[in-house]
Amino acid sequence: MDDQGTPEQGYHYRVMERAIALIDAPGGRTRPLEDLARDLGMSAAHFQRLFSQWVGVSPKRYQQYLTLGHARALMEARFTTLGAALELGLSGSARLHDLFLRWEAMSPGEYARKGAGLIIRYGWFDTPFGQALAMATPKGLCGLAFADAGAQDQTLADMTRRWPLAEFIHDPAAPAPHIAAAMGQQGEGQLHLMGTPFQIKVWEALLHIPPGHVSSYSEIARRVGTTKAARAVGSAVGRNPLGFVIPCHRCLQGNGALGGYHWGLARKRAMLAREAARLDADTPHPVPARDEHNCVDGGTNPDTVR
Repeated sequence: MDDQGTPEQGYHYRVMERAIALIDAPGGRTRPLEDLARDLGMSAAHFQRLFSQWVGVSPKRYQQYLTLGHARALMEARFTTLGAALELGLSGSARLHDLFLRWEAMSPGEYARKGAGLIIRYGWFDTPFGQALAMATPKGLCGLAFADAGAQDQTLADMTRRWPLAEFIHDPAAPAPHIAAAMGQQGEGQLHLMGTPFQIKVWEALLHIPPGHVSSYSEIARRVGTTKAARAVGSAVGRNPLGFVIPCHRCLQGNGALGGYHWGLARKRAMLAREAARLDADTPHPVPARDEHNCVDGGTNPDTVR
């Protein structure tokens, strides 16, 4: 982490960022371990050990999860009907959800004041998915956004516009415990959800999609009681201020297409691939296909959402 981490952590992050960019290069061609290691200036053995430690699987295995067809495969094998997920305790078994099960929503009146009187402290951190801007109020993590190289100012402006009357203070110590719990899956963090009542209902539904699984916009709409409002749900998903933690990247179109993502489709694919890879690494048997009554709705969903 930029303000909290060691030089070694920063080095590992930069190596993994470059490695994932090479693996995810256009064309979808699988690259041999030796080629990747050579491009990164290290031995194959050292690169494989470092990559496996960071991602949870080997570079060869990870590349299989970055294929364009992987999202559709997820829809076939790991589509989550949210009502069933809650009944079966799927989300309860997910470590990230266990850590972040405690959250508090801003009241509609507080939200209408656009952050007036609110102090939000922020810092920049290295994550498996690039540099991240983390923001926190005294009640918990309220913002997590990702920035490409050279785009820090744009990312900060994008997030501060969401609560224009709040006071923003650069203070990485405030969000550090929350971001460590989210990315390291250790410790305990809290969330402070700041949105409209409808947005918060959608974000709460997203929190019930377990890592390594996906759902659809129409399924989220059913969960929040607006079966004909997939587009409105898409808009709420797109306004999610807590990237990765509120897993909008696990929401796909009904036909298995990725849809959009506020911080780039390459990052969305990397998130889905990393989660699926880690789930498979911990699963000794194949995941069964979903039942017929859980088939995905083939409705049309917006392309301009996360």
